[in-house]
Amino acid sequence: MDVYVDKTKCTGCQHCKDVCPVAVFEMKGRGTPDNPDAGGANADTAPEEAKWKGKTEQAIVDKWSNVNDGHRHFAADNDGKSGGLSVAVNGSACILCQACLIECEGECIHITDDTGTKYVSIYK
Repeated sequence: MDVYVDKTKCTGCQHCKDVCPVAVFEMKGRGTPDNPDAGGANADTAPEEAKWKGKTEQAIVDKWSNVNDGHRHFAADNDGKSGGLSVAVNGSACILCQACLIECEGECIHITDDTGTKYVSIYK
């Protein structure tokens, strides 16, 4: 399996990490404006256009920035509950249960299975 997170859409909700039964995801920092990769956000197989460069897609910010659901959307660092960015650090462990695909607020998770079939998260 190849799993990556489109960092331009990640809200930092941490749902993927919370529901994954095989620890594919870790939360990493968003870095600094001068060095967006300082927090380790680009440690997965995301293609160049999905790497963290310091900016979230505006449509995602508009949708989630004012939602009061207990998550620290778009926070620079993770506090153990939310914030930061999700990174698929252990994509090869994915068992394709699809729990992350259903729970991802930002619809930013991409999985390609061993046959080449692609799956993308669609928030419930």
